[in-house]
Amino acid sequence: MPATATATQAAIDRIHVSAYKIPTDQPEADGTISWDSTTLVLVEIEGGGHTGLGYTYADEATAHLIHEKLAKKIEGRDVLNIPGTWVEMVKAIRNLGRPGIASMAISAVDCALWDLKSRLLDLPLVTLLGAAHESVPIYGSGGFTSYTNDKLQEQLGGWAEQGISRVKMKIGTHPDDDLNRVRAARKAIGEDVELYVDANGAFSRKQALAFAHRLYEEFGVVWFEEPVSSDDLAGLHLIRNQGPGGMDIAAGEYGYDLHYFKSMLNAEAVDVLQADVTRCGGITGFLQVGALCNAHCLELSAHCAPSESVHVCAAIMPLRPMEFFHDHDRIEHLLFDGALNPEQGALHPDLSRPGMGLEFKHADAERYLVWKS
Repeated sequence: MPATATATQAAIDRIHVSAYKIPTDQPEADGTISWDSTTLVLVEIEGGGHTGLGYTYADEATAHLIHEKLAKKIEGRDVLNIPGTWVEMVKAIRNLGRPGIASMAISAVDCALWDLKSRLLDLPLVTLLGAAHESVPIYGSGGFTSYTNDKLQEQLGGWAEQGISRVKMKIGTHPDDDLNRVRAARKAIGEDVELYVDANGAFSRKQALAFAHRLYEEFGVVWFEEPVSSDDLAGLHLIRNQGPGGMDIAAGEYGYDLHYFKSMLNAEAVDVLQADVTRCGGITGFLQVGALCNAHCLELSAHCAPSESVHVCAAIMPLRPMEFFHDHDRIEHLLFDGALNPEQGALHPDLSRPGMGLEFKHADAERYLVWKS
């Protein structure tokens, strides 16, 4: 439908929330935790004769928070005035605190609102936002510490064969085994593919610094994510400054508000900032982080949720490759029509569909349903 008076006067009519628990295809672990399932919280917002969708990867409690705390606050509001609705949601969770499920709840609703607005205007989301890039480069992400070396090589080597020129693996569960695992990964992907590692905050400062030098010098690792806890800004700064010049330090996936990202940048803690559209306040929050990175002359990389992140990534200027996370890519193809596949190491927003280009497959998802409003 073209942009008409009807579209520009649409109100938020109804908000539907549901949660789905999807088992992993095999046990997964990183440097600090392990898991065997992932929960997706889906938000569907009706308005102006259309339905927009958004989602977050969070606990089922997030769905209850949306239903009980946010839905009534935003029903009846102008679909097109997303910033105003975003502010109202932030006010609504003041006494709950911004970090954690409150921001995940806001993120899912905000993404659904942007999807709905785009559908009302019959535009792809990236066109509504304004495209800075035609496509978004990715890095294949998995390589869990629960994998055997054979499985590790199969996954990372498979991505390399598909033309994905950057891959990431987890380290830190058993540090004594990590150098052998990285050696196996390098053998599988060859010398021309960039190798990233992610410790998920498993190491101490000195331990991480020693690893950084060995990983770079022996295996050419060029990205070290969360070598120490992302709360340890001084530790990240230490490793960034004293680590190898050719290795980027990355962190930020646990940022839930703009102040967190500002603190990380002011501390000069990272070479690459990461933000997760399902945690940082949705599309609205991600755009704010992109502007912050632009002001600090630093690049931004999206964490996880590739099919929900690609449109907003294509609209920000200071862009680094986004994460093509195995677990989320699998779920998005399982539950959504329109989930994207890589082409020549990048994701291309679908310009033939309005919004994010996704349709939820309710019948296929029913078996995973754990709660709905």
